[in-house]
Amino acid sequence: MRCPQCDSTENRVVDTRTSRGGRAVRRRRECTDCSTRFTTYEYVEERPIQVLKRSGASEDFDRGKLARAVKLACAKRPVSHTQVERITDEIEDLLSSQAGVEVESDVIGQMVMERLKPLDRVAYVRFASVYRNFQDVDEFQEFVDEMNARGRQEIQKKHQAELPLS
Repeated sequence: MRCPQCDSTENRVVDTRTSRGGRAVRRRRECTDCSTRFTTYEYVEERPIQVLKRSGASEDFDRGKLARAVKLACAKRPVSHTQVERITDEIEDLLSSQAGVEVESDVIGQMVMERLKPLDRVAYVRFASVYRNFQDVDEFQEFVDEMNARGRQEIQKKHQAELPLS
C-alpha cells in the first residue's frame, strides 16, 4: 500500500477488523517514513451481478443505487441509517449467494418491499409507488386499499379464537 501523504510503500498494520458484516477487512496502517495513519479495506473479488431491467437492458448491480432508493423511500420516516444499511446488506448478500449472475430488477424490488413492509408502512407505499410504476391515481388507490384489507385480515386472524377439535 502506498501512503496517501508521502507515496511511500513502507508501512505497518496497526489494527485489523472485519467490516460490512464480515464481507471486508478494515486495516489501519501507519507509514514508517512520515508516521501518517490511513485506512485500507480488502474485499473478496466477486463476480459482477447483472441486473436485467424492464426495458430489456442490462447493467451492473450498484449497491449505492439500491441504498439511495431505500433511503429515498424512508426519507423523513423513523427508519435509521443502520436499518437502511441492513436492508441493503441483506439484499446484496442474497444476490451474491445465488447461483446465477443475472437477476431481474423486479426481483430486487420485491426483496426491498418485503423488508420495508414490516419496518414502515409509509416507506413501503412510497417504494411501491415507484417500483410498481402506477399509471394513475386509481391504480395507486387500489394498491393502498388491498394493503389495508390485508392488514385488517392479519389483525383479525391474530385475535381470532381457536375452536377445539373435539
